[in-house]
Amino acid sequence: MQHDKILILDFGSQVTQLIGRRVRELNIYSEIHPFNHPPKNIYSYKAIILSGSPISVRGDNVAHPDLSEIKGKKPLLGICYGAQYLAHFGGGHVAESNTREFGRAKLTNIKDGELFKGISEGSQVWMSHSDTIKELPTNGELLASTQDVENAAFRINGEKTYGLQFHPEVYHTKQGSQLLKNFLVDIADVNQDWTPDSFVEETVESLKEQLGDDRVVLGLSGGVDSSVAAMLLHKAIGKNLYCIFVNNGLLRKNEFHDVLEQYQGMGLNVKGVDASARFLEALKGESDPEKKRKAIGNAFIEVFDDEAHKIEDVKWLAQGTIYPDVIESVSVSGGPSATIKSHHNVGGLPDYMKLKVVEPLKMLFKDEVRRVGSSMHMDKNLLGRHPFPGPGLGIRILGDITEEKVRILQEVDDIFIKGLKEWDLYDKVWQAGAMLLPVQSVGVMGDERTYEKCVALRAVESTDGMTADWVNLPYEFLQKTSSDIINKVKGVNRVVYDISSKPPATIEWE
Repeated sequence: MQHDKILILDFGSQVTQLIGRRVRELNIYSEIHPFNHPPKNIYSYKAIILSGSPISVRGDNVAHPDLSEIKGKKPLLGICYGAQYLAHFGGGHVAESNTREFGRAKLTNIKDGELFKGISEGSQVWMSHSDTIKELPTNGELLASTQDVENAAFRINGEKTYGLQFHPEVYHTKQGSQLLKNFLVDIADVNQDWTPDSFVEETVESLKEQLGDDRVVLGLSGGVDSSVAAMLLHKAIGKNLYCIFVNNGLLRKNEFHDVLEQYQGMGLNVKGVDASARFLEALKGESDPEKKRKAIGNAFIEVFDDEAHKIEDVKWLAQGTIYPDVIESVSVSGGPSATIKSHHNVGGLPDYMKLKVVEPLKMLFKDEVRRVGSSMHMDKNLLGRHPFPGPGLGIRILGDITEEKVRILQEVDDIFIKGLKEWDLYDKVWQAGAMLLPVQSVGVMGDERTYEKCVALRAVESTDGMTADWVNLPYEFLQKTSSDIINKVKGVNRVVYDISSKPPATIEWE
């Protein structure tokens, strides 16, 4: 089935991927391409969206792609920098703002029309720019303002070209999804037919064609991503999929045996490999976060190389890589956006490992992965599991890693997660976990002075991991959990709760 496609040209904004996600929520297929490397078949896209950017259209290194093939010929929506681009290079005038316009604003003077259909006067939008559009482009028509920004939205008469100075893709723009739907469905006439069911059907057919009778090895982590990837591959190639579930010594308490049984119950061809000693040896004495990640990744690849050699004629390594992994590891634009940290399952394999890589989920966000799993009738408890980092507790133990530290954190984490479930809080949290801090603090137990470890509890709410806010857990729950941890986990005498949001912090501490 051929779906209408939306092209998002990325100019380096940190929230470009949120545009893609909002479009996907409308059951419309979208692709993100760097502005300086647009797809060759650009005219095959039904509509084009220009993203924001950290740079200025007035700067020396301005991002200036050739839009002659699409402007005036295809529906085009410029967001923030994209709107300024359309104005600056279209006969208008963009100047530096007297003050940086950042945060909430209210729409005023909305002009009735297709783009703002159903958008109410005073609707909240989110601004984030240091330049402002002083004069509209040639044939420009003002569609909306805010108290501080006159030219907050415009169209170019005679074309299906629109510009928005605010960001409809972010959560704080309350009717942003409605506005995107107006542009894509009503103005661009895009079909809303890219659904989880269609993704499963088309991905399975694509995998059959791509893999044929080849054998594939897949590393199962116990998480949602690798599990959904496994089921897609299982549907496509059946027993030719060889799943390996590795105990890296950094899993949650009892996770190795419990999850292995669950996978076997799903009918997967799965083998459990206990390589915990190998991983702990690779991490011995290492405290640098990036080096720990790389050591875990390298050990992971070595284990897979060993296991792959035990299976005859394996040609592919499958991975559960999803979009946020790629976003945080590689700058989508190749330019202004920043690399935050590396991920263990992103990037090339070493030359000695002669396996090709297949990643059926690499264009999906976490919430989309869950919807795809649900459409395949996978277990709700498995799909509802919180995300867990590939390096496991290795990046939740700050500093060097020892078997004793792993034991302590496993016990703490087990009390925390079980408590969330018992208090009916687990499904209200997107991700939760405990961090073992590289500090010791003085305490008193009985009549004795103690000098033991401190742990931090972390619980966040999010939709895709791109941004996250801390969860305001009940004081009674935190009090009970802290008491249980200190009384039941030998070696811990202090518990703290992390109330940092992402950004500026990350979800994990390393």
